[in-house]
Amino acid sequence: MITVEGVSQTFRSGKGVVEALADLNLNIHDGECVAVIGRSGCGKSTLLRLIAGLLPPTTGTVAVDGAAVTKPRSDVAMMFQRPALLPWRNVLNNVMLPLEISKERNDEGRRRARDLLELAGLGGFENRLPHELSGGMQQRVALCRALVTEPRVLLMDEPFSALDSLTRIELGEELQRVHMSRKTTIVLVTHSIEEAVLLADRVVVLSSRPGRVRDVVEVKIPRPRELGPSAHLTEVAEASAQLHGLLMAPTPARSAS
Repeated sequence: MITVEGVSQTFRSGKGVVEALADLNLNIHDGECVAVIGRSGCGKSTLLRLIAGLLPPTTGTVAVDGAAVTKPRSDVAMMFQRPALLPWRNVLNNVMLPLEISKERNDEGRRRARDLLELAGLGGFENRLPHELSGGMQQRVALCRALVTEPRVLLMDEPFSALDSLTRIELGEELQRVHMSRKTTIVLVTHSIEEAVLLADRVVVLSSRPGRVRDVVEVKIPRPRELGPSAHLTEVAEASAQLHGLLMAPTPARSAS
């Protein structure tokens, strides 16, 4: 579904040259949820921008569904740390904004938007303005907005980092429910090992700058996953410990498949 082959990314400025990524190889399968973790500055967000077509790689290729990514695609959506809702538009109209941009605002689009709001626990809030919602509810609206065009790929750049820990857990559970019901391919950048284990089918660990794939950890824990009274807390703890060890130890990089 998503193929990253031999990708390096270099940024040049008046202060010199920064090599963000170096010879990075990664395959992400259709319908998978993959988390990307690593130390600050290792190129996690740069990798998302490359997949989104917002940035051309210095070397190497990025492809989605077999086609090289050279510009943003209509079937790839991106969700950022902040919800960035338009304050003068109500919840439903914020969700429907991508449909207006693509000239798909119709009865089918409105039904899809309402269904997503129901799925995200926002039924009955369609006419509320953003300032009338909590931070967690605003981020749920942003998630619905990202999904309303039914993208094949959803890229998420630390979407829950600005929220309190309880709200992060609740939104993680929400994202699992959306992923299980819609089978969207998700690439999630996060600093949280716990979040990666709870949400991802596989976790890609990047080395320090320049970012390379250090290892890929498969998370074989049944869904839905939670931190509360769960039968899988031991497995969650074991996977978290493995990822923590990879982040701390100077292990060699390798390619991922």
